[in-house]
Amino acid sequence: MSPVLAGVLQLLALVAALGLSYRPLGDHMARVYSSERHLRPERWIYRAIGANPAVEMRWPAYLRGVLAFSAVSLLFLYLLQRVQGALPGSLGFVSIDPDQAFNTAASFVANTNWQSYYGEQAMGHVVQTGGLAVQNFVSAAVGMAVAVALVRGFARSRTGELGNFWADLVRGVVRILLPMAVIGALVLVACGAIQNFSGIHEVGQFGGGTQQWNGGAVASQEVIKELGTNGGGYFNANSAHPFENPNGLSNLFEIYLILVIPFALTRTFGRMVGSLRQGYAILGTMAVIWIGFTALMMWTEFAGRGPAFELAGGAMEGKETRFGIAGSSLFSVATTLTSTGAVNSFHSSYTGFGGGITLLGMQLGEIAPGGVGSGLYGMLVMAVIAVFIAGLMVGRTPEYLGKKIGTREIKFAACYILVTPALVLCFTAASFVLDTPAHSMTNSGAHGFSEILYAFTSGANNNGSAFAGLNADTQWFNSTIGIAMLLGRFLPMVFVLALAGSLAEQTPVPETAGTLRTEKPLFTGLLVGTIMIIAGLTYFPALALGPLAEGLAA
Repeated sequence: MSPVLAGVLQLLALVAALGLSYRPLGDHMARVYSSERHLRPERWIYRAIGANPAVEMRWPAYLRGVLAFSAVSLLFLYLLQRVQGALPGSLGFVSIDPDQAFNTAASFVANTNWQSYYGEQAMGHVVQTGGLAVQNFVSAAVGMAVAVALVRGFARSRTGELGNFWADLVRGVVRILLPMAVIGALVLVACGAIQNFSGIHEVGQFGGGTQQWNGGAVASQEVIKELGTNGGGYFNANSAHPFENPNGLSNLFEIYLILVIPFALTRTFGRMVGSLRQGYAILGTMAVIWIGFTALMMWTEFAGRGPAFELAGGAMEGKETRFGIAGSSLFSVATTLTSTGAVNSFHSSYTGFGGGITLLGMQLGEIAPGGVGSGLYGMLVMAVIAVFIAGLMVGRTPEYLGKKIGTREIKFAACYILVTPALVLCFTAASFVLDTPAHSMTNSGAHGFSEILYAFTSGANNNGSAFAGLNADTQWFNSTIGIAMLLGRFLPMVFVLALAGSLAEQTPVPETAGTLRTEKPLFTGLLVGTIMIIAGLTYFPALALGPLAEGLAA
């Protein structure tokens, strides 16, 4: 079987698995967030944290809940790393330095999981399982809660109430993420991923010498890392490590975990707004971009020119032979079009255009299908922008799902789409103006520029993957990327929740003959075009200096 055919078959198998999960999972999540019943474990949690799940919140109160919970999580995880040396199960590792502890805490609380450290050489069992793995669950649930709040903004009218943040947070963890993670961890263990609390072992190597490896609760952390679109690996090699991703089957399963909730949330959206067709339109937009990027990535990686590429069957540098070009391309597109950041290959070793595709996937806003929760609310904000543009073209007041998109709503949407590019481009520019940051680059020229552009794109978009050629464990990068991660996560949430509150207060507008049909393929095409144009106009100059220049020079 040719490698290309194998890649196509993997893609078809993945689409089939996602298709089978779409309806039951999407409907289940709609029931979870619409239910008035509280399970007994959930009531215990509410009592422990002093929350009343029956109290409805307006958007400022909902936002305060998001920020307060995230601030406490940030402080807890920072302190846990700072006292690691005194904790049991630390495997002899010392406490984490202040700048790196801040960067890691910001990273995991912001659902980014950017790692400027070697996982197996820095973090013990307590920090890995009691700190990082816990944040993988709750940071994902925060994103889902904000997405559901925006959906309620479209679904409700003449009220500013968006639900209860604490109820949405707890339900997301208890009823959705935990059950799926338990099943997924069993699958990964069956595939060969490790799950233990063993210490450091010295292992003999082929040809002589020894190497040290430590065990850990890897399968349980791996599953929520992918399922919650987190991305932080137990080991430095991330999903290229055989303990985390043993074979081709586990590789395809992990890609499925990355994509299943973000895609299924479009069904949840359709259910909650009372129109499944609206959910299908958003799903169609996500699917068109995802399949297009996957096909383009496979083409550019398989079409490598030169004797070395031809002998290897394509651009195999930096890729695992267990997965090949197809498995690596599928993974890289899935992880950069979502806010996952897990890697099973080194993106820095991709062809110039291939590296550019991973960059552009993040720069779209990671909305195809995007992160858990963040992908849906990012796409809905883009839908608001697309409706506004359509209204300008025909001279009609724009409406979406029966809500008028006026000055206030479009300002919130515009602020949302401007925050991340401002962070990426300003921090990248500052890194080249100053002398010290440039010394962290492994490469010079266009590829070196791409390394730093990729780092801040990954951080500000809450992705977490790296170009694997930049020494980011410096005070400058730990601090600035940490700031970019926090601002890139929570500033957009401010505008999303403000938009949700504004929409929920409106009186529904009756549909007329002139209303834009947002459930039709025409709107899907308009939305795809809007996304590509906005990202292109924003990032094209930077991409031209980096991956495009490198690809054209190859």
